[in-house]
Amino acid sequence: MEFFHNAKAVRMRNVHEKYLMADEDEETVTQERNGSDKRARWTVEPVRGSFEVIRLRSCYGSYLTASRERFLLGATGRKVVLSKPSGLDSSVEWGPVREGSKVKLKTRHDHFLRANGGLPPWRNSVTHDSRRSSDSFLWDVDVVEILVETTSPAPAPPMSKTTSEKSEDGTVGAGAKRRDY
Repeated sequence: MEFFHNAKAVRMRNVHEKYLMADEDEETVTQERNGSDKRARWTVEPVRGSFEVIRLRSCYGSYLTASRERFLLGATGRKVVLSKPSGLDSSVEWGPVREGSKVKLKTRHDHFLRANGGLPPWRNSVTHDSRRSSDSFLWDVDVVEILVETTSPAPAPPMSKTTSEKSEDGTVGAGAKRRDY
């Protein structure tokens, strides 16, 4: 989790030197080389009650989601999509697992986010799978915005009497009493 600890927004680069991208159709997740594109930026949302699980929200307000739908018939990988669920369930939750200087993102079913390479339809696709031995599961995390924790200012100390306060008889002095009208 330390990769995301103080991160408000990140971008993630894979072994193919491509970035995890939210597609303009607001449903598809791809990978592309242009990391400066707004679609490569993911807002990090910690899951309440857990220090080990996060959600990644795209620039479109939808979440990186591990779907149950197969990517290709006969292949083991399942689709990773963008979704706006009515209730935030565990399909949008990812557990970062450190692997040296890189990270793997794990689903609730012990599948990992995978950047696919090769010929179409695999090229530039993103899936999740249970195989763990490939470099395709490893991601570099670039923090693009740091979370600044705002703390409310400390309450002002109670006012003490000063020598300029007037006494009941209107004189000024150290022993003056304050009168509220």
